[in-house]
Order: sequence, then C-alpha cells, then structure tokens
Amino acid sequence: MNLPGSVTINDVMLRDGLQLEDKILTVDEKYDLAGRLIEADIPSLEIGSFVHPKFVPQMANTGELFESLLEKYGSNNFITLVPNLKGAQRAVEHGLAQLNFVFSASNTHNLQNVRQTTEESLDQFEAIKEFCDEHRVKLDVSIATTFGCPFEGQIAENRIQSIVKRVTESEPNIVTLADTTGMANPKQVYYLMNLLLEQYPDIRFNLHFHNTRGMGLSNVLAGMEAGVTSFDTSLGGLGGCPFAPGATGNVCTEDVVHMLHSMGIKTGINLDELIDTSASLRDILGHELSSSVLKAGKYDRKYPVPTK
Repeated sequence: MNLPGSVTINDVMLRDGLQLEDKILTVDEKYDLAGRLIEADIPSLEIGSFVHPKFVPQMANTGELFESLLEKYGSNNFITLVPNLKGAQRAVEHGLAQLNFVFSASNTHNLQNVRQTTEESLDQFEAIKEFCDEHRVKLDVSIATTFGCPFEGQIAENRIQSIVKRVTESEPNIVTLADTTGMANPKQVYYLMNLLLEQYPDIRFNLHFHNTRGMGLSNVLAGMEAGVTSFDTSLGGLGGCPFAPGATGNVCTEDVVHMLHSMGIKTGINLDELIDTSASLRDILGHELSSSVLKAGKYDRKYPVPTK
C-alpha cells in the first residue's frame, strides 16, 4: 500500500456536525468542546458559519463563539464557512483569518443550498478571494457534491475538472472535494484524486466524506493511497446537509484517528482526549453518537510508520 507517514485532520463538528441537531448549543458549550479539541491537539477546527440564522439557527452564535475563542487561543486554529461575500465580510469583522467558501458542483444542489447557480457561485468565489487578498485572509474553497448529487446523480468527471481548473486559477489556500451525501466509493475517490493530483501537483487538496452508506473510512484510505494527506472529519460522526435529502453524519474523527494510528500513520492527535471529548459531546446532546471507538474502545496494536 502506498500510504503517507502523517495526515492532517480538520474537525468540522462545530459547523457541519451541529447543523442538523435539534438542540442548539450555547456559546459556553461550544467553547468547552472547542477547547477540549484543541487540548487533544486537533490542528484546526471549522467552528461555525456566517449564514443567515433563519436557515441554520444552530450557527447563529458563531461570531460570539469566535470572539470568546480568539481571546484565549488566537485565530490560527479556526476556520469558518461563508456562503457569500457578505458572510466573508462579517467573518473578517469578527477577526477570523481563514475562511471556507462552499458551493456545489451540482447546479440543482447549489440552487437548493445557496439559491445560486454554480456559475454564479464561481463568480462569488472570485469576488470573495479578491476581498480576502485585500485583508490578508486565507480563503479555502469546498466543492460539494463532487462525488454525486442526491438530485442529479453522478456528476461528470469533466465538470469537476473544469470547476477545479477555474478555482485554482485564483490560488485558494486549500481545495476540498466533498462527498456531501455519502455517494462516493473508494475506486472513484482513488481515480479522481490520482487524476487531479497529477494535473495540479502544487495544490493542497483536502477530502470531506460522509459515512451515509458506511464507506467513509474506506474512502479516506483510498484518498491516502492516491496521495491526499488532509481530511475533514467530525467528532462523534455528527453532521449532514440541511438541503440534501438523506444526508447523514460525517466520517467520525476518533474513528479516523484510531484507524490511522493503528496503521502507524501520525496525526499528532491525542486519541484518549478525543474519545473523552466525544463522550462529553454525547452527554451534551443527549443521544448516542455513531462513533465506533467511543462504543467499543480503542485497540492498541500498531504497525510501523511507513517509509517512502
């Protein structure tokens, strides 16, 4: 197997993970969970989104949360989602130094999600990138429904290539390809990422998987085999898209970290602290999580770190 020696994890529980939850967490509850994830040495957190609270009420206190975190931790650990230029402006006003602009490869899903065509969102991305450059703010871009759309089905490979080509011309910080409703399979992931990494060797690609059909971990493995070393995950396996039918949780942070550590792949993350934090999240939400490691405990057998 062609595997990396280390992998970078970005936890999205405080954004993607919470947006379908019935319970709206307070700033104090989110602050405590963020602090514990930082103490577990998670390198970056997506802490919320600057979307209209009418559409995603769980994100209404994102600005207040960040200001609380900024006072103690600074801004280097945090990313926030922005749907448009207005959202980017609000995020920067709150002091955020890294933004993530999300749009969909599927026109239908994009219209459901942000009420714009994909082409209109691409124009919006370029305007946001210009704004971020002026304010010395990093801008990531996430392309939702890359591996399939619940409305349109399979997204043509040449459409994905065309979208990636356009966004890379603006030199984003990170390009994330997202499996929004868990439609990806490992062969598809491996093939597409091989293709894109060959075409864009200088671009930092990140992958965002959902475990809707139980293939999340296998898709992470396929991404690593293709050469990707950066992944979005969500504590407890929380998550889903409010604008896509059938969307369920993200691939679980502690399950991914456990798999990587068992394979001898470094993350720099304290797995024990991560499992304890997942237990706290379960108690706050008042329901069981999909985390396998939280239920079964970790298994300590490790294989040597691979050498290239």
